[in-house]
Amino acid sequence: MPEVANLDEAVSFAMPQRGVRGRVVRLGWLLDEVLSAHDYPAPIARTLSEALVLTALLGSMLKEPDGQLTVQAQTESGIVDLLVCDYRSGELRGYIRFDRERLAALPSHRDLFALFGKGHLAITFDLPVAGERYQGIVPLEGGSLAEAAEHYFTQSEQVPSLVRLAVDDTGHVAGGLLVQHLPEGEEGRDRIHTRLDHPEWEHVRMLAETTRPNELFERSLPLKDLLWRLFHEEEVRVLAAVPLVRGCRCSFEHIRSVIARFPASERDEMVDEDGFISVDCEFCSRLFPIKLSDLDD
Repeated sequence: MPEVANLDEAVSFAMPQRGVRGRVVRLGWLLDEVLSAHDYPAPIARTLSEALVLTALLGSMLKEPDGQLTVQAQTESGIVDLLVCDYRSGELRGYIRFDRERLAALPSHRDLFALFGKGHLAITFDLPVAGERYQGIVPLEGGSLAEAAEHYFTQSEQVPSLVRLAVDDTGHVAGGLLVQHLPEGEEGRDRIHTRLDHPEWEHVRMLAETTRPNELFERSLPLKDLLWRLFHEEEVRVLAAVPLVRGCRCSFEHIRSVIARFPASERDEMVDEDGFISVDCEFCSRLFPIKLSDLDD
């Protein structure tokens, strides 16, 4: 069995001379844990896997330890009507809701529009320390989730970006690459002069586009080696890898505290005949029965 490299990790890199930053991610065991919560058909599992990789790519850029990044896709009449993933402190979780009967009748599952139809992509940054919350919303466009993400960065952030997402045939390993151009050189600087055809960006983009899908999910290929293959003629600064884990924040204590905030009259309406208020967490597919009498403690 080949040596496993960089599973469930995000690696950051920068090319200061080119004004470029990026992330490369590979998910493995974490993916299995998230997908095992539901009996997802292969095309739905693949879509959620890509979304989890995208969320890890974006979330690992957060500088606040308790910051949260949420990726959400909603549609009006798609086979998939809701996809939501979030990242906080290296923890990932995700859920996708779909129409199983309509999916079975679909001749092809590879096209983004075939699964989602008309909808929108929302990416939300929550930064509690800074007291800021920012959300960008764009139409869900393109032939893949990666193209939809590129469209988001172009339209909402005005940041030239390249996104690549890939899932292996087994569905147990997925990887992704995000490369972005910050022409002013430093994060946080004014990017009013961003150009999608900037020569520095065109050069790096052409190199990044040579990434093959199997390189993103190849277990035996260290992510640092992948970056060397792509950019070996460039000055690349590779930072320490960020470990990623599956993390659902639901617990009896948390759910009890949320329900306790409701007025007593509303809690009485929620209770079942056995005296419980049952809350279902879609992320981890667990049911939390909270006894009404416990809320008065």
